[in-house]
Amino acid sequence: MSHSSINFAQKLALIDQHWQPRVVAEMNDYQFKLVKLQGEFVWHHHETTDETFLVLDGTLRIEFRDGSVEVSAGEMYVVPRGVEHKPCAEREVKLLLIEPRGVLNTGEEGGERTAQNDVWI
Repeated sequence: MSHSSINFAQKLALIDQHWQPRVVAEMNDYQFKLVKLQGEFVWHHHETTDETFLVLDGTLRIEFRDGSVEVSAGEMYVVPRGVEHKPCAEREVKLLLIEPRGVLNTGEEGGERTAQNDVWI
């Protein structure tokens, strides 16, 4: 067991691609994933789980079919299970995702934007 803290800035410096979540820790069945986002993602939903976006740097817009929410650095938003959403970032956003182990970034939609799961940094 490691007794070292997890430094987000150091871990984020290891990420060189957008939309590729990287696991930095686990708690019970949940994973904490750092990711850099820029541009628009795909519409998707997660059938069986909520998804938490905790913004570390930048401003994330999460679009829904009936509106949107802006999440700034130091803020978080929980997308309820089954709710279709599309993350968007005009400028690069650095954030922490919190979700159960095994959740794909594209949810039930799949496709070419699906990132490899369970990659640790």
